[in-house]
Amino acid sequence: MPAETLQTFLAAAASLLGPRGFTTDAEAMEPWLTDWRGRFTGSALALASPASTAEVAALVRLCAAHGVPIVPQGGNSGMSGGATPDNSGRAIVLSLRRMNAIRSLDREGRTATCEAGVILQVLHEAAEREGLRFPLSLGGKGSATLGGLVSTNAGGTQVLRHGSMRALVLGLEAVLADGSIFDQLVPLKKDNRGFDLKQLLIGSEGTLGVVTAVTVKLVPAVAARAVLWAGLDSLAGARQLLLHAQAMAGTALEGFEVMPRHSLDAVCGYLPDARRPLEGDHAWHALIELVADADGAAWLPELAERLLVSAFEHDLIADATIAHSEAQAERFWQLRESIAPAERAIGPAVQHDISVPVARMPEFVDHTVPLIEVEWPGTTAIGFGHLGDGNIHFHVLAPADSDPATWQQGDGKAISRRVHDLVTQWGGSISAEHGIGQLKRDELARLGDPVALAMLRAVKHALDPAGLLNPGKLL
Repeated sequence: MPAETLQTFLAAAASLLGPRGFTTDAEAMEPWLTDWRGRFTGSALALASPASTAEVAALVRLCAAHGVPIVPQGGNSGMSGGATPDNSGRAIVLSLRRMNAIRSLDREGRTATCEAGVILQVLHEAAEREGLRFPLSLGGKGSATLGGLVSTNAGGTQVLRHGSMRALVLGLEAVLADGSIFDQLVPLKKDNRGFDLKQLLIGSEGTLGVVTAVTVKLVPAVAARAVLWAGLDSLAGARQLLLHAQAMAGTALEGFEVMPRHSLDAVCGYLPDARRPLEGDHAWHALIELVADADGAAWLPELAERLLVSAFEHDLIADATIAHSEAQAERFWQLRESIAPAERAIGPAVQHDISVPVARMPEFVDHTVPLIEVEWPGTTAIGFGHLGDGNIHFHVLAPADSDPATWQQGDGKAISRRVHDLVTQWGGSISAEHGIGQLKRDELARLGDPVALAMLRAVKHALDPAGLLNPGKLL
């Protein structure tokens, strides 16, 4: 862009958004130019922080007129570098953090309409005050925003019962590449006017439009919960326990997480006050959560007891316990949520957010773990995660004393390629819940179905012909 044109654009953007909403100061921009994992760092022309949908639309029209790329950003807590600009310095980072109002919360209708910058934990607290809850939670709830969760179709530990963001979004508002506003915030139980366009934008990672607001589904608050910890001999046994729990508990079953011995050992070595929930040594562990609203709270403890007794009678578990307090229940969940940082403390690793058909998850892990460890001697492969929806967090730890940078660029990349090949052969996905971003863009191009990829590119070209929305991500 010629210098004169560039200065015209910057002056117009600064006038539109004011000093709170627009800056080219390098120090002010610096925290938002690197993803939270530290894998990707870029540069930007400016940081824009509009305060309303109208300002977003006006800014996008201005960028379209001057050919300026836009990188939308929420809490900057993504796992795939999808909100980080490239190194060209041509793009602006469009932060939605100032758009943080909960526009409405309908207690009777059990819905909330939130601007894109609303932090997940803030929505949780607002819903709780009305005796409701938003049934999606993840480790980054204190920084993740609703717009980012929509754009990546976020999952979490409650997908087993409530589904991912696709299932929780009732309405959507977004600014398209030409600055027009797509407004379908009002939820309708029935609407057969063609394509469900909001679903097209969910999971599109900011490449088709900038999400500015969302209407989400709320559910009754949890009045009681029972958190169980079970020791098992195998992942296949955990799958049988899951089926047994689903049959006995039905919709009361909200979470079912699994982890191998190595993961629990790592966490107990990492957390100073960590205590193992069970005596003895077990190859696998399952963390199970049952919940009930006010109508079912009284019978939940009995259900939890009957579930464990029945599981023992069917030889599905070697040992088990039920958290005797909310504090202990939280400690159980802390063990699960601390796996990733505990592994990072051990040394370099490559992490894979993958999924396979639910029924094949045990078989896939049992097949792939020894295969990787044989092909790359000295590595330790670990599969853990959301057994109920087939989402495996498959991590491969480097051999002891490996140089992190050298190993990541060499064996680490080769291992990831091999894991992605295997999961594709098993009919799975190379991205279960973290998105594609720039981390997996080339792998999607290499392994994706050609017809599906052609459809994705056609949609992208139709809605963003100049390619200005989040360039270099997803496709």
